Amino acid sequence: MHTDSTHVNRKAAQSAATRDRLVEVARRLFAERGYAAVGTEEIVRDAGVTRGALYHQFTDKRDLFRAVFEAVEAEVAQRVAESALSRNDPIDQLRVGFTFWLDACAEPETQRIVLIDAPAVLGWEEWREIGERYGLGIVVAALQGAMDAGAIERQPVHALAHVVMGALDEAALYVARADDAPAARAEMESVLGRMVETMRPTSRTSRRSAPAKGLA
Repeated sequence: MHTDSTHVNRKAAQSAATRDRLVEVARRLFAERGYAAVGTEEIVRDAGVTRGALYHQFTDKRDLFRAVFEAVEAEVAQRVAESALSRNDPIDQLRVGFTFWLDACAEPETQRIVLIDAPAVLGWEEWREIGERYGLGIVVAALQGAMDAGAIERQPVHALAHVVMGALDEAALYVARADDAPAARAEMESVLGRMVETMRPTSRTSRRSAPAKGLA
Protein backbone atom coordinates (compact mmCIF):
# COMPACT_ATOMS: atom_id res chain seq x y z
CA MET A 1 0.00 0.00 0.00
CA HIS A 2 2.78 2.37 0.91
CA THR A 3 4.57 1.48 -2.34
CA ASP A 4 1.41 2.18 -4.38
CA SER A 5 0.95 5.54 -2.67
CA THR A 6 4.57 6.49 -3.32
CA HIS A 7 4.20 5.51 -6.99
CA VAL A 8 1.05 7.63 -7.35
CA ASN A 9 2.72 10.61 -5.71
CA ARG A 10 5.75 10.25 -7.95
CA LYS A 11 3.55 10.10 -11.07
CA ALA A 12 1.62 13.16 -9.93
CA ALA A 13 4.86 15.07 -9.33
CA GLN A 14 6.18 14.07 -12.76
CA SER A 15 2.91 15.15 -14.38
CA ALA A 16 3.01 18.52 -12.62
CA ALA A 17 6.64 19.01 -13.63
CA THR A 18 5.77 18.24 -17.26
CA ARG A 19 2.90 20.72 -17.19
CA ASP A 20 5.08 23.42 -15.65
CA ARG A 21 7.78 22.81 -18.23
CA LEU A 22 5.32 23.10 -21.12
CA VAL A 23 3.89 26.34 -19.73
CA GLU A 24 7.38 27.76 -19.18
CA VAL A 25 8.56 26.97 -22.72
CA ALA A 26 5.30 28.06 -24.37
CA ARG A 27 5.36 31.30 -22.43
CA ARG A 28 8.83 32.13 -23.69
CA LEU A 29 7.97 31.28 -27.29
CA PHE A 30 4.61 33.07 -27.29
CA ALA A 31 6.26 36.16 -25.79
CA GLU A 32 9.04 36.13 -28.38
CA ARG A 33 7.01 35.56 -31.55
CA GLY A 34 3.33 35.50 -30.73
CA TYR A 35 0.75 32.71 -30.57
CA ALA A 36 0.17 32.30 -34.31
CA ALA A 37 3.88 31.92 -35.16
CA VAL A 38 4.55 29.11 -32.67
CA GLY A 39 3.65 25.48 -33.41
CA THR A 40 3.14 22.63 -30.98
CA GLU A 41 6.04 20.73 -32.57
CA GLU A 42 8.45 23.49 -31.53
CA ILE A 43 6.97 23.64 -28.03
CA VAL A 44 7.35 19.91 -27.32
CA ARG A 45 10.83 19.85 -28.84
CA ASP A 46 12.06 22.74 -26.70
CA ALA A 47 10.34 21.30 -23.62
CA GLY A 48 11.91 17.89 -24.20
CA VAL A 49 8.59 16.02 -24.07
CA THR A 50 6.45 14.07 -26.51
CA ARG A 51 3.34 15.32 -28.29
CA GLY A 52 1.44 12.75 -26.26
CA ALA A 53 2.63 14.42 -23.07
CA LEU A 54 1.41 17.78 -24.37
CA TYR A 55 -2.05 16.46 -25.19
CA HIS A 56 -2.21 14.60 -21.89
CA GLN A 57 -1.84 17.95 -20.10
CA PHE A 58 -3.73 20.23 -22.49
CA THR A 59 -6.59 19.81 -24.96
CA ASP A 60 -4.81 21.80 -27.68
CA LYS A 61 -2.52 24.78 -28.25
CA ARG A 62 -5.28 27.19 -27.25
CA ASP A 63 -5.70 25.39 -23.92
CA LEU A 64 -1.94 25.66 -23.35
CA PHE A 65 -2.07 29.36 -24.19
CA ARG A 66 -4.84 29.83 -21.63
CA ALA A 67 -2.58 28.33 -18.96
CA VAL A 68 0.24 30.67 -20.02
CA PHE A 69 -2.06 33.68 -19.91
CA GLU A 70 -3.31 32.75 -16.45
CA ALA A 71 0.26 32.37 -15.20
CA VAL A 72 1.19 35.84 -16.47
CA GLU A 73 -2.01 37.37 -15.06
CA ALA A 74 -1.38 35.82 -11.63
CA GLU A 75 2.19 37.14 -11.52
CA VAL A 76 1.23 40.65 -12.64
CA ALA A 77 -1.64 40.79 -10.13
CA GLN A 78 0.70 39.78 -7.31
CA ARG A 79 3.28 42.38 -8.33
CA VAL A 80 0.64 45.12 -8.58
CA ALA A 81 -0.69 44.23 -5.12
CA GLU A 82 2.79 44.23 -3.60
CA SER A 83 3.65 47.60 -5.16
CA ALA A 84 0.41 49.16 -3.92
CA LEU A 85 0.79 47.78 -0.41
CA SER A 86 4.23 49.39 -0.16
CA ARG A 87 2.37 52.67 0.46
CA ASN A 88 0.42 53.54 3.58
CA ASP A 89 -1.93 56.18 2.19
CA PRO A 90 -4.99 54.60 0.49
CA ILE A 91 -4.97 57.12 -2.37
CA ASP A 92 -1.27 56.49 -2.94
CA GLN A 93 -1.98 52.75 -2.98
CA LEU A 94 -4.52 53.21 -5.77
CA ARG A 95 -2.31 55.57 -7.75
CA VAL A 96 0.78 53.36 -7.43
CA GLY A 97 -1.20 50.23 -8.27
CA PHE A 98 -2.63 51.83 -11.41
CA THR A 99 0.80 53.12 -12.47
CA PHE A 100 2.45 49.75 -11.87
CA TRP A 101 -0.24 48.10 -14.00
CA LEU A 102 0.72 50.41 -16.89
CA ASP A 103 4.40 49.59 -16.34
CA ALA A 104 3.73 45.84 -16.29
CA CYS A 105 1.68 46.04 -19.48
CA ALA A 106 4.51 47.92 -21.19
CA GLU A 107 6.79 44.91 -20.72
CA PRO A 108 7.09 43.01 -24.05
CA GLU A 109 6.01 39.66 -22.59
CA THR A 110 2.91 41.02 -20.85
CA GLN A 111 2.01 43.21 -23.80
CA ARG A 112 2.22 40.36 -26.29
CA ILE A 113 0.49 37.67 -24.22
CA VAL A 114 -2.04 39.68 -22.18
CA LEU A 115 -2.98 42.57 -24.48
CA ILE A 116 -2.38 41.36 -28.03
CA ASP A 117 -2.84 37.60 -28.22
CA ALA A 118 -5.19 36.80 -25.33
CA PRO A 119 -8.22 38.78 -26.58
CA ALA A 120 -7.76 37.35 -30.08
CA VAL A 121 -7.08 33.73 -29.07
CA LEU A 122 -9.53 33.39 -26.19
CA GLY A 123 -12.16 35.93 -27.18
CA TRP A 124 -13.09 39.09 -25.31
CA GLU A 125 -15.45 37.42 -22.82
CA GLU A 126 -12.93 34.83 -21.63
CA TRP A 127 -10.11 37.38 -21.65
CA ARG A 128 -12.13 39.64 -19.35
CA GLU A 129 -13.27 36.78 -17.12
CA ILE A 130 -9.71 35.58 -16.48
CA GLY A 131 -8.45 39.11 -15.96
CA GLU A 132 -11.19 39.79 -13.42
CA ARG A 133 -10.52 36.49 -11.65
CA TYR A 134 -6.99 37.59 -10.82
CA GLY A 135 -7.37 41.36 -10.57
CA LEU A 136 -10.90 42.10 -9.38
CA GLY A 137 -10.34 40.95 -5.81
CA ILE A 138 -7.28 43.18 -5.50
CA VAL A 139 -9.17 46.20 -6.85
CA VAL A 140 -12.16 45.53 -4.58
CA ALA A 141 -9.90 45.24 -1.52
CA ALA A 142 -8.04 48.45 -2.39
CA LEU A 143 -11.24 50.42 -2.97
CA GLN A 144 -12.90 49.04 0.17
CA GLY A 145 -9.84 49.93 2.22
CA ALA A 146 -9.87 53.46 0.81
CA MET A 147 -13.57 53.83 1.61
CA ASP A 148 -13.11 52.53 5.15
CA ALA A 149 -10.30 55.04 5.66
CA GLY A 150 -12.50 57.86 4.37
CA ALA A 151 -10.10 58.50 1.49
CA ILE A 152 -12.75 58.02 -1.22
CA GLU A 153 -16.50 58.39 -1.18
CA ARG A 154 -18.50 55.38 -0.01
CA GLN A 155 -20.34 53.76 -2.92
CA PRO A 156 -21.14 50.26 -4.27
CA VAL A 157 -17.63 48.81 -4.19
CA HIS A 158 -18.11 45.94 -6.66
CA ALA A 159 -19.75 48.19 -9.24
CA LEU A 160 -16.92 50.71 -8.88
CA ALA A 161 -14.31 47.94 -9.11
CA HIS A 162 -15.74 46.76 -12.44
CA VAL A 163 -15.60 50.30 -13.80
CA VAL A 164 -12.00 50.68 -12.62
CA MET A 165 -11.00 47.29 -14.11
CA GLY A 166 -12.49 48.32 -17.46
CA ALA A 167 -10.63 51.61 -17.35
CA LEU A 168 -7.32 49.91 -16.53
CA ASP A 169 -7.72 47.42 -19.38
CA GLU A 170 -8.53 50.20 -21.85
CA ALA A 171 -5.62 52.28 -20.55
CA ALA A 172 -3.20 49.39 -21.13
CA LEU A 173 -4.60 48.73 -24.62
CA TYR A 174 -4.32 52.43 -25.47
CA VAL A 175 -0.62 52.43 -24.58
CA ALA A 176 0.03 49.09 -26.33
CA ARG A 177 -1.51 50.30 -29.60
CA ALA A 178 0.06 53.76 -29.59
CA ASP A 179 2.73 54.72 -32.11
CA ASP A 180 4.50 56.66 -29.36
CA ALA A 181 4.16 54.36 -26.33
CA PRO A 182 6.10 56.56 -23.84
CA ALA A 183 3.93 59.57 -24.65
CA ALA A 184 0.76 57.49 -24.45
CA ARG A 185 1.84 56.06 -21.13
CA ALA A 186 2.49 59.53 -19.71
CA GLU A 187 -0.95 60.64 -20.89
CA MET A 188 -2.64 57.64 -19.30
CA GLU A 189 -0.77 58.03 -16.02
CA SER A 190 -2.07 61.58 -15.83
CA VAL A 191 -5.63 60.53 -16.71
CA LEU A 192 -5.67 57.69 -14.15
CA GLY A 193 -4.24 60.00 -11.51
CA ARG A 194 -7.10 62.45 -12.10
CA MET A 195 -9.58 59.57 -11.97
CA VAL A 196 -8.30 58.66 -8.50
CA GLU A 197 -8.60 62.27 -7.36
CA THR A 198 -12.26 62.42 -8.43
CA MET A 199 -13.01 59.59 -5.98
CA ARG A 200 -12.14 61.75 -2.98
CA PRO A 201 -15.10 62.67 -0.75
CA THR A 202 -16.94 65.85 -1.62
CA SER A 203 -17.23 68.10 1.42
CA ARG A 204 -20.82 68.66 2.48
CA THR A 205 -19.83 72.13 3.53
CA SER A 206 -17.81 72.99 0.45
CA ARG A 207 -17.04 76.60 -0.01
CA ARG A 208 -19.61 78.48 -2.04
CA SER A 209 -18.90 81.53 -4.07
CA ALA A 210 -19.26 84.67 -1.99
CA PRO A 211 -22.27 86.80 -3.03
CA ALA A 212 -21.48 89.80 -5.14
CA LYS A 213 -21.30 93.16 -3.38
CA GLY A 214 -24.62 94.82 -3.03
CA LEU A 215 -26.55 91.53 -3.23
CA ALA A 216 -28.02 89.84 -0.17
